[in-house]
Order: sequence, then C-alpha cells, then structure tokens
Amino acid sequence: MITFEDKKYLMNTYSRYPITLVEGKGTKVWDDKGNVYLDFIAGIAVNSLGHCHPALVNALKNQSEKLIHCSNLYWNENQIELAKIIAENSFGGKVFFANSGAEANEGAIKLARKYASLKYGDKRHKVISAKNSFHGRTFGALTATGQEKYHKGFGPLLSGFKYVPFNDIDALYEAIDDEVCAIMLEVVQGEGGIHEATPEYIKAVREICDENDILFIIDEVQTGIGRTGKLFGYEHYGITPDIMTLAKGLGGGFPIGAIVAKEDKAVFQPGDHASTFGGNPLACAAGIAVMNEITKTGFLESIVKKGEYFKEKLKNLKEKHSVIKEIRGKGLMIGCQMDMKEAGDIVTKAMEKGLLINCISHNVLRFVPPLTVTEEEIDTAIIILDDVFCEMGF
Repeated sequence: MITFEDKKYLMNTYSRYPITLVEGKGTKVWDDKGNVYLDFIAGIAVNSLGHCHPALVNALKNQSEKLIHCSNLYWNENQIELAKIIAENSFGGKVFFANSGAEANEGAIKLARKYASLKYGDKRHKVISAKNSFHGRTFGALTATGQEKYHKGFGPLLSGFKYVPFNDIDALYEAIDDEVCAIMLEVVQGEGGIHEATPEYIKAVREICDENDILFIIDEVQTGIGRTGKLFGYEHYGITPDIMTLAKGLGGGFPIGAIVAKEDKAVFQPGDHASTFGGNPLACAAGIAVMNEITKTGFLESIVKKGEYFKEKLKNLKEKHSVIKEIRGKGLMIGCQMDMKEAGDIVTKAMEKGLLINCISHNVLRFVPPLTVTEEEIDTAIIILDDVFCEMGF
C-alpha cells in the first residue's frame, strides 16, 4: 500500500484523487483497499476495450515472449500490419508511429511544414488552430493548444501559430494568408469541454484548404478508434483530412500514437523524423488487437446505440435536476455541462459511491467509459449520479 512517504518521489504534476488502483477487469477497477469502482473515464478515453480484455492481454503476452523491441533500422511485421489496417480503414496513405498523442501532433506539425517548404519555401509555416483546443503538452503541441491556462509559465512559445474561435468560419477566413501551411482542429474538442464542430464548419474548412493548398490536420487522439461511434471522428462530416493523428484508444492502454497522411502529403524522408520506440512490435501488437476487435461487425453500431442510451438517461436526469445545463457529445464521448462554476465536488462524491468520472473546463462532467460498457453499467452510473445530485441538494 502506498504511503505518504512514497509519494515524495514523484513530481507534483497531477491533482490526484486519494485512491490507488491495482486491478481492472472490463469496466471495473479495484483499489488497494478492495473497493470496486465503475470506470467511466477509462484512462481518459484510452482503455477502449476495457481493462484486461482477453484479446489485448493475449496479444501482449504472446508478443512479449517473441520480440518486445527492435530499432526502426529494421522492418517489423506488426508495424506493417497495423499500418495496413489503419490505412485500409481510413483514407489510405501512409502511417508513422509514435508513442503518444502529443508526439503524433508534433510530427503532424513538422510534416505540414515540410510539405509546404518543399512546395513553397520556408515562408509558408504558420499553423491555425482553434481556441479552446487541446493538442498536447510538448512545445509544438502546447503552442497549437488554444488555451492560455496551459501556456502560462512556459513562454516564449513557438512562433508561427494563430488561434481562431471554434465553429467560426468567418474568423478562419480572416486568419488565412500566404504564410499558412495547415489548419489543425479537433472535430470534438475533448479537454475543451466536449464541443462538437458543426458539419457546415468542417466542410467549409475542407474547402478553404483545397482552395489554398493548405493541409487540413484533424487531431483524432481522443475521437479516434471508435470513440464517437465511427472508427474516426472525421467520418461524421463527409470529408477526409490530409493528415490525422491517433493515440489514446489505439493501444487500448498500451502507449502508441500515429500520424496518418495522404500519400502525396507523406513527404518525410530518412532523417526528417524518427522515434526510437515508435511502432515497436509490442505496441503494434496491442494496436492490431484493438483494431481487430473494434472493426468486428456490429461493434461500432453498438457504440452509437449505447451512446444514445446514455444521453437519453442523462436527459431524464436533467429533467429531475436543474443543475444539469446541457448534454452534448457523440458516441461514448459525452459531456454534461453543469450550471455551476466548479463541479469538482461531484466527481469526488461520485468516486466515494463507486463511479469514476472527471471534470473538464471547471464545470463539465466528462464520460468516456470503455467502448465495451453495457447498458446495465450505464444504468448503475445514472443511479449513482442521481444519488450524488440528491445528496448535494441539486
């Protein structure tokens, strides 16, 4: 059991809740005191198949007994197979593997600048992203993130980035000049509060990019791998990006990230970009197992059904508790806007009753359970939330 003394060895980068998780199975996790919880945060949209799914466990176990890591100086079969699965289930093109969403976004920014440099010279280097966005914590991804609270204390940030209001096409038009090489967006802003892009906006962005030979980068780190009810979030909008980035759910809990680019945009050459651990056999074995499960017949349809079921139950809860202001999201990526300045206490009280969720943007409850969650487990979560709201006088 972890003691206060043990904690001194970790940097203080997270405001952690006072429980230590030691085991998980499906949608449930256990702490070191034997308490059981329904996990509706799933490693922040990472445990796509739930905890310790047999297909994922077996893939990792079998691969770990053969080859855990080899350098990208050599080919490895799993990397090729996973790249093929992703390409054939998206818009084709080529894949580069990294270890996280931030790394994938860093690589996407580099790729866009490289493409523009080859065609137009170094003048085309600016990246436009949205206010309230989140793209990661490393310097390029951090600078692309349109939230000042994440920038504070880390200046000067990188040059060549602009921010525009989300879903405001006029503001985007005004931001375009001959120095812009890419527009980088989430189709659902995750950390920003589960805000969806409108179909009209995304289609207009695609048109702007086509007209100006600007690359459209879609950050699918949180929306990808089935989270929204489509394999990739962009599929809801009838367009394809030039580049998309993946991570989180792709490994089902094992660290992996990816850049996927249309073939004519995948201009990296040897020496332009690299990753020591990116695409190693063990990570790619995890990715293959996850993709094979999620692309099974009926799996994505089940996410849509369960997402609608969950939102309907939350709407019923809203009729009973006026503190719920709005429910939004796609698939099993759902935000519940609360009519209060800070909703952190709700998260704590839900945890005490056996439900793990989190709060983003101060007053939005985020629900991103495993994609394997059942309607019965959703019912249990609703009962717990109802109890919490009643006890808090809402």
